[in-house]
Amino acid sequence: MASTHRAPIEEHPDLMELRARHDRAAATPRAQAVEALALLTGLYLAASPWIVGFNGFTTLAVTNLIAGIAYMLLLGGLGNSYERTHSMAWAAAAIGIWTCVAPWIVAGDVAHTRSITSNLITGVIATILALAAASAARDNDTNRHGPGTRRSMPGNH
Repeated sequence: MASTHRAPIEEHPDLMELRARHDRAAATPRAQAVEALALLTGLYLAASPWIVGFNGFTTLAVTNLIAGIAYMLLLGGLGNSYERTHSMAWAAAAIGIWTCVAPWIVAGDVAHTRSITSNLITGVIATILALAAASAARDNDTNRHGPGTRRSMPGNH
């Protein structure tokens, strides 16, 4: 029985092309802008109870602090390891939606004008940025192959 030499999976041409595509997507000005704005949004979300002045509402303050840190961690590494973190943008979108509804869901009487306004605006921005990050790979692939074109499988021409 003859043995065959198999290259490691890291050297597979499709995987290498996928990594190169993700590197190109992360290097675009759009991806860099989304990452920077996402970091600022997460930082604001984490600090918003103290900036806006509802830090006395401890449940919402802690919720925003945790959600803001999680949001920054999910979208903050977008430029460094895009191939692994772009799918986490969907979790970041969920955090954005949670931010919008949190003043009415968390325990205690925290639904006041300042907290509601801050959370709604921040949540909408966070969700839009997360969706933009999630769509970046799809847009890059469409631009590269042209709209309506499909990549062929190896051996199919």
